[in-house]
Formats: sequence, C-alpha cells, structure tokens
Amino acid sequence: MRMSDFIVRSAIVPKLNATDKEGVIRELLESLCRNGCFKDVDVEDIIKAVLKRELLGSTGIGDGIAIPHTKYSGVDKLVGVLGISPSGVSFGSRDGEPVFVFVLIISPVDQPVVHLRALETVSRVLRDDPLVKALRACTTADQLFEQMNQYSKI
Repeated sequence: MRMSDFIVRSAIVPKLNATDKEGVIRELLESLCRNGCFKDVDVEDIIKAVLKRELLGSTGIGDGIAIPHTKYSGVDKLVGVLGISPSGVSFGSRDGEPVFVFVLIISPVDQPVVHLRALETVSRVLRDDPLVKALRACTTADQLFEQMNQYSKI
C-alpha cells in the first residue's frame, strides 16, 4: 500500500490554521468533506470518534508527526488527508514536542486490516527525516502530494 492509495490529493491542507488538537482534526475532516469523501455523514460524529481515539493515547508519534485516525461506520472506503502546520500544534506527542505534519485516516469499521496497513504505511514513510523536512518546506497541495508520492514509492 502507498500513501497515494488513500490520501485525497484535492483535500490536502498545505497550511493549517488550527492551533489545537480538535481544531486540526476539524480542519482536516472539513477538507475531506468539501472534497466529497463522505456522503450522508455527520462530520461532528467523526470528530467525536477521532477525539475518542485520542483519549486512548495521543496519535502524536514524535518527531513532529501525528497520525490521528479512527474507524467509522458511516464511511465505505479508506480515506486520508495530509496537513501541515507551519508553527506546530501541541498534540500530546510522546516526545512532548509540537506537531507539524498530520495525516488523518478514516476507515470503515469492517476493514480493520486496511486500517492497520494504512497506519503502518504512514508511519514507515514518515520515518524518513528528509521527507518530513521536505513536506514542511512545501507551500502547495500539489507539492505536498508529489513529495509524499515520491517517498512512498520506496
């Protein structure tokens, strides 16, 4: 699996405005909604589901990266979105540092293997420090997608 298999290119947010955890999640989910990723779904329910998952432990994995995620019964396929916070957001990361690179993943409840594969793919790809630096330097959604796609081919 490659990140480009589930990251919605048109939903990528190159400059997040949010300054807190809930705001980041909301901004990323609203971008997915604007780009037609959900039908007849209450975005507030998905936000609550992602925040409920965060209560189990922060998805801020350290090194400026967070992978908020949830399984949700109202979606029929795996979708994800990439967002960059230029100034960083306190996200309760394991290392206590702010997060700059976010990948939000939403998957159907009945596809746990796909969900796990997506998480594994993102964590593997974003382990590459040069990629994370390159992503943070991008200013457009197209640049972000191309950088991510270039590294996730490996």
